[in-house]
Amino acid sequence: MMMTSLSGHRKDGSCCSNRSAVLSVHQSVQEMDFERGIWYAALNGDLSGVKKHVLQHGKVNESDPLGYTALHYASRNGHYDVCQFLLENKAIPDAQTHGGATPLHRASYCGHINIVKLLLDQGADPFIRDDDGMTCLHKAAENGHQALCILLLEHNSALRHIRDKKLSRPCDLVPDDQEELRKLLDKSELPASDSRESKELGSPTVL
Repeated sequence: MMMTSLSGHRKDGSCCSNRSAVLSVHQSVQEMDFERGIWYAALNGDLSGVKKHVLQHGKVNESDPLGYTALHYASRNGHYDVCQFLLENKAIPDAQTHGGATPLHRASYCGHINIVKLLLDQGADPFIRDDDGMTCLHKAAENGHQALCILLLEHNSALRHIRDKKLSRPCDLVPDDQEELRKLLDKSELPASDSRESKELGSPTVL
């Protein structure tokens, strides 16, 4: 059985939206610190708890032992109001975990299109790569989130050409039963509007 920590992280790095994991009678100090910190409130969509923590401590960008900030947790679990509040209070949209993941990576993997749009509107960089060389489009593609992939391509279609450390493009990661999405991501020619957007936002390094 896949083990799940209090923070909801799974060993395979996938999303886990459980509000709480099965806890032992004796919690570790780390678990208790997590519950008392801003991360637990953000994980569970507790906006009032997040506001209280920010008012009392002001540490909106504080990270847990894995490098996750409150914005990572809220983005991953689909808590739009919490994300919005954090960003309004100077949360860093491009904060990275120890594995290189940004809130945009987490929201994209979990398919939260409204949060992805919010992060992009707040200046999040879709070209940031995690330690596997993946962008947010790779993460959206591997879980087959077609509408989200379209949103990211509309933001900057040059994302489709980036290869991760295994030399995989986003189209290479699409589930086998989603041929339409694979073809969408595999287009070799970019529309004129896409080319214009790429120039405006800067050209990424393409392997």
